[in-house]
Amino acid sequence: MALLPLLFCSLLVVSLAEMSAKIGVNYGREGDNLPSPYESIQIMKSIKVGQIKLNDSNPEILTLLSGTKIHVAVTVPNDDIIRIGSNDSMAEQWVRNNILPHYPDTMIRFVLVGDRVVNSNMDVNGTMEQSLVPAMRGIKSALTAHGVKNVKVSTTLGMDVVQTRFPPSNSTFHSDISDSVMPKLLKFVNGTKSVVFVDVYPYFAWSANPTNISLDFALFGGNITHTDPGSGLVYTNILDQMLDSVTFAIEKLGFRNIRLAISRTGWPTAGDIDQAGANIYNAATYNRNLIRKMTSKQPLGTPKSPGLIIPTFISSLYDENRKIGPETERHWGMLHTNGTPVYEIDLTGNRKISEYKPLPPAVNNVPYKGKLWCEVAPWVNEMSLPAALSNVCSIDNETCAALAPGRDCYEPVSVVWHASYAFSSYWAKFRSQGAICSFNGLARETTVDPTGRGRCNFPSVTV
Repeated sequence: MALLPLLFCSLLVVSLAEMSAKIGVNYGREGDNLPSPYESIQIMKSIKVGQIKLNDSNPEILTLLSGTKIHVAVTVPNDDIIRIGSNDSMAEQWVRNNILPHYPDTMIRFVLVGDRVVNSNMDVNGTMEQSLVPAMRGIKSALTAHGVKNVKVSTTLGMDVVQTRFPPSNSTFHSDISDSVMPKLLKFVNGTKSVVFVDVYPYFAWSANPTNISLDFALFGGNITHTDPGSGLVYTNILDQMLDSVTFAIEKLGFRNIRLAISRTGWPTAGDIDQAGANIYNAATYNRNLIRKMTSKQPLGTPKSPGLIIPTFISSLYDENRKIGPETERHWGMLHTNGTPVYEIDLTGNRKISEYKPLPPAVNNVPYKGKLWCEVAPWVNEMSLPAALSNVCSIDNETCAALAPGRDCYEPVSVVWHASYAFSSYWAKFRSQGAICSFNGLARETTVDPTGRGRCNFPSVTV
């Protein structure tokens, strides 16, 4: 009988080792030029993806994953939370329609209820926010009622829920969140032995403050350390700092044994001119080092939580050209849309860093300083410009005033010219309030003054 505990421990070690090797990817589909789900799953099998996170519960994809050893995280869309949270029968229906037809042949392991519903700008009294935890409870109860015991229910948080991140030991959640939804959420996670999923992007932390944060520290270079003055813990990378800031904030609400998972992380391979560090060299370096850390035979965890496995989903499988926002949003993929790698990557963690081929040198690690304009992108179909031009010019009376007949920028009378002026004018006026030079993919940043030597002066941004 004495052999049984030893056997159990051995099986547990094997199980943990297997889990640590299962690097996951986010299989997003916001593109009009992506391989089919069938082709995509064949690609993922060929590159040894261990886990897939979906932004929904697409039945075609879940059916195609049947019989594979790929673990799956599915998502309940935000739009369904109020309905599911208001009535247990709706939760039962969702499980019956989205989980039971595929489980257990498809290895669904997580149901994520909502995506970043809890955030720094949330209305804590809003219907969706109030419905989140009841929806999670309803989904879990429905799973249990059908004998589904190894599927964890959670939700995805962004790092903006943490008010103070550095040093990690000082971290707290925003007061309105910590006084309302977070205690209920953490009580559910703790009681069901689930995990908290967090989007963790060291790129954004570094790019927001590249002068004071070392790029080496963001890319797991290991050449720089920071000691937390409150805890005495020593950090060698930003990712660990960010994860531990969430853990410290959780502990301050009275929960000491809650585990974390990384729902999204990665590094962009390209971006706008004012988005320093978005390049292939940094993206490959970050993801290779991330994989090496997360697939270590002895789980590394973090300084605050050493030795723990951290389920990790890299963002993302493909570049997705229909994503809105800054240029980086469309360049997180490890693969081109034809399935070929943007850079070499081994998701198993077995390949040594020294065995990869040389990467193209990084040329934009130093933030650009100077003037920028916003112009119509050269690949845009002119037929899509009139509606965008009308929309921008309707914002206020000044944005497009110079385009009126007889004014300085009226000529040449061209929709491309007028749209470029309108985009640049709007961006210059509202950039400080969060405006970006994108306009649903119709515009791009440029360092060249579009006006040339004419009398029209395009408004610019100085960075």
